Amino acid sequence: MDRLKRQIGFIVELDKLKTIVRQSWLADGSRRENSAEHSWHVALMALVLAEHANADMDLDLARVVKLLLLHDVVEIDAGDVLIYDVAGNVSKPERERQAAERIYGMLPDDQAAELRALWEEFEMGETTEARFAASLDRLMPLLHNFLTEGRAWRHHGVTADQVLAANARIAAGSTALWDYARGLIDEAVERDYLLPGKE
Repeated sequence: MDRLKRQIGFIVELDKLKTIVRQSWLADGSRRENSAEHSWHVALMALVLAEHANADMDLDLARVVKLLLLHDVVEIDAGDVLIYDVAGNVSKPERERQAAERIYGMLPDDQAAELRALWEEFEMGETTEARFAASLDRLMPLLHNFLTEGRAWRHHGVTADQVLAANARIAAGSTALWDYARGLIDEAVERDYLLPGKE
């Protein structure tokens, strides 16, 4: 019974992810999305776009989905930090590590170790699955920005150079998705959704 209570406690704790408001606006521009919605949406992206992974024949899709569902759980404690916020990202790794210890530590030891290891795998970005998961995690906010005419980009004064630099890691998981993303970035500059870079 103690095992079940710990598992239910963890599940209830995850409800807090619904209260973490992100910088990205919903595609219809009606409000900003929360971290739970983001995790759900990128997990679905994995199911739909798996064929575009650089190593699609060897990709463990179930593992990718797990990584995407677990990667932002730490935001319950650490919050969401804008990818272009240099100062805010300095302490992010330590805040997220502490959050992972507390939140995953709520589970029975075996599950805590398993889910924590999956979170670390995403953070390290060394496996095929982690690289593809990270590609999707970067592509989704880019799509939201494009569909809302650069709403968050314009609010934060983000340039095309910053977007290109922050999202270049998409290519490590999917060159096809990176080509698509670059096309969106170019079009965003043309439409004045995004400030041009120095080039």
